[in-house]
Amino acid sequence: MSESAGEPLGTAPAMDALSEAAFGDRPDLAVTAVPADPRSRWLAAVVLGGQGRYAAAATLLDGLRGAADPVLAALAASTLASHRRQLGGHGAARLLDAAALHRLAAAPAAVPAQAWSDVLLGLAADALGHGRFTEADRLLSRARALGDPGWRGAIRLAWVSAEVALGRGRPGAAVPHAETAAGLAGAAGSVRHRIKSALVLGAALATRSDPGDRKRANGLLADARLAATDLGLLPLVWPCALLLAGLEPSAAVVHRRHAADALHTVLRRADPIGRRLAASSPWVPDLCALTG
Repeated sequence: MSESAGEPLGTAPAMDALSEAAFGDRPDLAVTAVPADPRSRWLAAVVLGGQGRYAAAATLLDGLRGAADPVLAALAASTLASHRRQLGGHGAARLLDAAALHRLAAAPAAVPAQAWSDVLLGLAADALGHGRFTEADRLLSRARALGDPGWRGAIRLAWVSAEVALGRGRPGAAVPHAETAAGLAGAAGSVRHRIKSALVLGAALATRSDPGDRKRANGLLADARLAATDLGLLPLVWPCALLLAGLEPSAAVVHRRHAADALHTVLRRADPIGRRLAASSPWVPDLCALTG
């Protein structure tokens, strides 16, 4: 399955394997060498980021941010921004997403809707991280007004829409968006997107008072944590585990231990900038508090 933004990725065997790892059924693929092709390097960075290998991903992405192809350069910047956000660095991510927006705006040729979607949704997520809900809503509206953003853009639009609703304290509004993401991800064939969509839906349902919703949230999050653990997708493991700790107080210590183990490994694999962002972010839990 190839990435939807930009021109087709081609049919070279290594490219196909990286595409399947980034956006298909092999997110656990070990990236053991630096690909020669720039777009393959971007795919490798996506795979590494999904596994929480942020330092290795940042090395590849930093080298691509100055690419002559403005779409590839923007993809590299917005991907690195996503990794920074996952470590709680919404301010750092905003600068990267702004740089990506600048590259697309200065592009000499028409830019695919998928690339614009990536950047606008990244900026919306950055705004959410700073509590700027009106700005996030405006950026979401711009993203919705684009042409076809591809399957990945549609899923990410539903994710961020659900997260903004949750940030506003409106779980009832968040659940339909999260359900949409889960449905789209199920049809898309990307294992990582299916697990992330289950996490978002579980988070939305967990905030509701209905026992049936909370039971469903528990099942979704338990399955997502297990699948993410089996595949080594550690950035998805620790949020699932923390949500489960809230849903299952009797097993909270065990869940927090799972979260701490996953987060510790992620931070160990991060670059110095990522670790510094995580240490100062209110979005990333303190490891000492998790382990007691």
